[in-house]
Amino acid sequence: MARDLDAPRQVLRQTWKELLARPNVVATGIGYKTVQGRRQPPICIVCSVAHKVPQAELSARDMIPPSIDGVPTDVVATGPIWVFQLRTGRHRPAPGGVSIGHRDITAGTLGCLVKRNGTTHILSNNHVLANSNAAQPGDPILQPGPFDGGRFTADQIATLAAFVPIHFADEPSSCPIAGTVVAWLNAVARLAGSDTRLRPVSVQVPENLVDAAIARPLRPEDVSGEIFEIGSVQGQIQGDLGMAVVKSGRTTGLTTGEILQVDVTVDVQYGAGRVARFTDQLLAGPMSQGGDSGSAVLDTGGRLLGLLFAGSDNSTIINRIEHVFAALGTTL
Repeated sequence: MARDLDAPRQVLRQTWKELLARPNVVATGIGYKTVQGRRQPPICIVCSVAHKVPQAELSARDMIPPSIDGVPTDVVATGPIWVFQLRTGRHRPAPGGVSIGHRDITAGTLGCLVKRNGTTHILSNNHVLANSNAAQPGDPILQPGPFDGGRFTADQIATLAAFVPIHFADEPSSCPIAGTVVAWLNAVARLAGSDTRLRPVSVQVPENLVDAAIARPLRPEDVSGEIFEIGSVQGQIQGDLGMAVVKSGRTTGLTTGEILQVDVTVDVQYGAGRVARFTDQLLAGPMSQGGDSGSAVLDTGGRLLGLLFAGSDNSTIINRIEHVFAALGTTL
């Protein structure tokens, strides 16, 4: 075995600096070639990359040659290499995938960075950044979230910029006729000495497309365009049935899954008896837990397709990113 390693080692000693200087290469070493997920001879120089790029998009200078001085090479996508840090800790700059939250909630996940009117914003859920409609623009956003030790003002990273209101079932009706009738009935009840009071409610369950909000960083240098253990977002794609997906979240870290259903209509419980109905959602398998809300969901090529916001023991519910961007007026 030692003799088999001599030649690759000699070549690697002479070339590792030049290989690491190429875009996207994050590590070099000696190992077996991997073909269709299986290791097999011969021993080669392995170049680890943050993500694989089609050869057509690479210049001849940036490509890893098939062999160097007679030693074969292999290219393996490992993603960016991170020092192991707690996602629940304080990060500056803060990447996607770490703890964040409105001052009055527990904690959720920083999804990724987006642009609105040319300005960088943090993307996450309404119930993470806007306390399920209870917040106001300008409210402080903490990183880490309060449950993870974030404190105002020491850990404030941003201010709430905008959110898409969530419509809940049985919320007060906005119908003026219903309001007038109920006010008259309550007046009659008061004159009769009754303590019973009525309120108008919506009979039809309102529908939602997204649970989404954005926050504006206090300082641009406090946030990172990277997503923890994934790297930078490589574009946008529409989620489709059977698509392999990945997310980086506060609680369960880096997980993978598959889109098992599309065109999903789902009733989501928000606690305290509040239920909201969402339509045109994506459903994946068990790739999240509480605290992962707000995670960016991407395909295996690093393209953004959704915003994770809810789930159960065996399912994960994802907003389509095109609906999120349309509702908030944002882009990558």
